[in-house]
Amino acid sequence: MQEKKPKKTTNEKVEQLGQYYTVDEGKDLTTNQGLKMTNDEFSLKAGERGPTLMEDFHFREKMTHFDHERIPERVVHARGYGVHGEFQVYESLERYTRAKFLTDPTKKTPVFVRFSTVAGSRGSADVPRDVRGFAVKFYTEEGNYDLVGNNIPVFFIQDAIKFPDLVHALKPEPHNEIPQAATAHDTFWDFIANNQESAHMIMWAMSDRSIPRSYRMMEGFGVHTFRLVNAAGEAFFVKFHWKPLLGVHSVCWDEAQKINGKDPDFHRRDLYEAVENGDYPEWELGLQIIPEADEFKFDFDILDPTKIWPEEDIPVQRVGKMTLNRNVENVFAETEQVAFHPGHVVPGIDFTNDPLLQGRLFSYTDTQLIRLGGPNFHELPINRPVCPFHNNQRDGYGRQTINVGRVSYSKNSLANNTPRPVPAEDGGYEHYQEKVEGRKVRARSESFADHFTQAAMFWNSMSDVEKEHMINAFSFELGKCETESVRIQVLEMISNISHELAKPVAENLGLPVPSQKPLLTDKASSALSQMNTVKKPDTRKIAVLAADGFSKELSLWLQTLKSKGTMPEIVSDHHGKIVGEDGTELEVKHTLLTADSVLFDAVLIASKEGRSVTFAKEAPDFITEAFLHYKPIGALAEGNILLESLVNIKGAGVVQNNIDAYIEAVTEARFWDRNGKP
Repeated sequence: MQEKKPKKTTNEKVEQLGQYYTVDEGKDLTTNQGLKMTNDEFSLKAGERGPTLMEDFHFREKMTHFDHERIPERVVHARGYGVHGEFQVYESLERYTRAKFLTDPTKKTPVFVRFSTVAGSRGSADVPRDVRGFAVKFYTEEGNYDLVGNNIPVFFIQDAIKFPDLVHALKPEPHNEIPQAATAHDTFWDFIANNQESAHMIMWAMSDRSIPRSYRMMEGFGVHTFRLVNAAGEAFFVKFHWKPLLGVHSVCWDEAQKINGKDPDFHRRDLYEAVENGDYPEWELGLQIIPEADEFKFDFDILDPTKIWPEEDIPVQRVGKMTLNRNVENVFAETEQVAFHPGHVVPGIDFTNDPLLQGRLFSYTDTQLIRLGGPNFHELPINRPVCPFHNNQRDGYGRQTINVGRVSYSKNSLANNTPRPVPAEDGGYEHYQEKVEGRKVRARSESFADHFTQAAMFWNSMSDVEKEHMINAFSFELGKCETESVRIQVLEMISNISHELAKPVAENLGLPVPSQKPLLTDKASSALSQMNTVKKPDTRKIAVLAADGFSKELSLWLQTLKSKGTMPEIVSDHHGKIVGEDGTELEVKHTLLTADSVLFDAVLIASKEGRSVTFAKEAPDFITEAFLHYKPIGALAEGNILLESLVNIKGAGVVQNNIDAYIEAVTEARFWDRNGKP
């Protein structure tokens, strides 16, 4: 055996590799021009709560470099899937805004929605523990409006200058490109521990919200505080919500890990099949609105992107419905080439001084320039407005418009000074005239300083089951960290949120329990717990375990289940068709070798295990796993023989020979009070 050579130090590696290699550890922070910087935390603003200034060369250099770091796939949100649809407002919102698509209840506005994960590459799996993107492009008669959000209403950071740092930390570690599409590693948690503005977001990320059952069953949020402006020039602060009509549902963590192996396309397949089947996903648009006079009324800063507006304090008004009803024809040409930007607005929608939003207004266009090869990405079919557009922009990579005429400047006489600006009263966009004053500073408003109270409120709002899931999530993620000091730092951070959370996580990690901190708040919000969501049987997928010789009752059950909106699919020991005792034939959708319980919402047993060797070998494990994931289990006819042979499969949600009770169980979806855990 060869003797192992001692590992080279980082500096020794750099010396050997040459001048283009460098080590940053222990060095002073500089710009790419070598200028030493006094601050890397805050962008330059006009006053602590004022807008970000364009002269902030450090922010622009840092963000520009970050925006151009990857080609051709997106740096973040690379793994995505899109679908077309329409939006219609219920009644005019002209009291709040002049945006025509929000003031004309007779108009259906075309939309394109792209759902995505954040951390993984384009080829990663669909169900990691991750934030989900929820971006909507409205093709309005006044131009395109992009509502670019997530399925979580808050974000990790408060200032856009920190975004490159966040993404560098959550992406695979650069020395070995591991792990893919996962945050369970040292650099991510080191960032969290040392940037504690992330405390609220990480609670959401460790909750069931980050492993949704389906794109169709998750909420969407605009995250930032925007402005609505009406025709009279009155402004209102607003947060945008998408409320799924199927409710908000998730998978178990054990399921998520298995789904990623069994079907890495689980979410995109689910969305595609739902639209193809005519089970069109629907969301209601919700608005939380605060009059300008109430800006400082609350115990949090309404411009802080790490804070929610509790729905009990500022109710969500449901104002319209979005229906997704057409799949894309070409994933690359549509889903991959679609270009969103929060700065794509229409008259009646404006921005605030949220420092994260301010940075995004710069970053998105800059990103599209490198990703789509030039300034004409707006001319790609998926990005083109449905209304005409005219300006003096010409040439550039990918130009498709052939402009006729000699004039491409303003002002001019040769074209009678056209294209001409449009007054606000005729539909021209006019920025809200907010008064801004303050010294140029790199600072953050003190009103952004509380990082833990809303995180504690989120914890207080969880059911016991959801709290258990979060404890397990923190224990899993931190258990994957190799550096003990990172684990200890995170434990200290979450001890500020809840001792009830920090104590069991510390015990699971074999580390000292942090000292108990004073209780920050006893406030809770029922809107935050998924236990309070809408529950429907619609589109719930049922694995029907059946073999040749099945009872004639099965056909009646299948008919009833379909009439209630569920999706029963035959899982058998062979493909093709199975024949019942009365000669009825049923098409087999899956076999016990190609299907898995984690891909279904419920199980219905319609045959006994003695029907075949494969059935006897595979069906018991299929049923047991579904039971351990707290799913409904039903049995009819001879399927009861198989169910009763599995002596531990009993209790809540296990139904025999009662179709109505079984449908109720499928509607409930999970039965958390069962004994036994996956």
